[in-house]
Amino acid sequence: MVGIKVPAGIVYSRCEEETLAVVTMKSLLESGVHFGHQVKRWDPRMKKFIFAERNGIHIIDLQKTIQSIKDAYEAVRKVVASGKTVLFVGTKKQAQQAIQKEAERCGMYYVNSRWLGGMLTNFFTIRKSLLRLKKLEKMEVDGTFENLTKKEIASLAKERAKLQKNLGGIKEMKDPPGILFIIDTRKESIAVAEAQRMKIPIVAVVDTNCNPDGIDFPIPGNDDAIRAITLFTQIIANAVVDADNEVGLKIIETLGDEDEDMEDLMNTDISLKEEDMEIDIESYTGETSEKETAAEEEEEEEDELSVDVDRVYGEDN
Repeated sequence: MVGIKVPAGIVYSRCEEETLAVVTMKSLLESGVHFGHQVKRWDPRMKKFIFAERNGIHIIDLQKTIQSIKDAYEAVRKVVASGKTVLFVGTKKQAQQAIQKEAERCGMYYVNSRWLGGMLTNFFTIRKSLLRLKKLEKMEVDGTFENLTKKEIASLAKERAKLQKNLGGIKEMKDPPGILFIIDTRKESIAVAEAQRMKIPIVAVVDTNCNPDGIDFPIPGNDDAIRAITLFTQIIANAVVDADNEVGLKIIETLGDEDEDMEDLMNTDISLKEEDMEIDIESYTGETSEKETAAEEEEEEEDELSVDVDRVYGEDN
């Protein structure tokens, strides 16, 4: 593990000359992983992952979360150890930076701007766009641009920028990935549908308003807070880095020297101040309605623009 930067919230310790990845319960709590959405926005299929309801907010059962993290961690390690790749997917603003940073840290591919329909089910066509991107980049450095007019150069530069934005994270991907890691399955519904059609395993963070059915390795947790998203992404990236490490992941569920049961943790947590948590608690307490209103409007738009994947890609794809 020499040369690998250790993210906050995840520590490494020596154990029988192996490197052991450790995630603490404290890091999950401090990142706000247990905060779900308002009760009225829940998906009943998430009931098994919900611990309780506090002040109109669903609280996610972190005991289920940590077990899910272990399962997802091992699944990613096995896929990478078998020689396959991981595709990190997260196009919402809160996830874009973490997805790119952690995917690059572990040397894997990512999509953090926009999921183009057919990235998996029509990968042959996507590869043509990747080759076009590489050609434009080569033209820029080999002197080809010097023989073109300013208008032609501007047009090609604009085309390259657009391709780079949408496909830059998968530029070197030659085959479909072995597993997907997804932040927010509602927003990335087309990516989920394509992976399911291609029978590619999915690891995904599912909030209380998501549908966990059809996700091979659902991780119940907050998919809106930046710190929570970053922590989940770091864990998956570490699974890639630790692919050859037989020790695996360890979750520390105690806080300090005292053991507390889950209900005590949850009751204590709700009273924590925003400045102590360093996350936007207002987004989850209902004290402001802008986020909920915007989210509901976005849901209505998504419903109107929903894509029938079977129709788009054909019955036999």
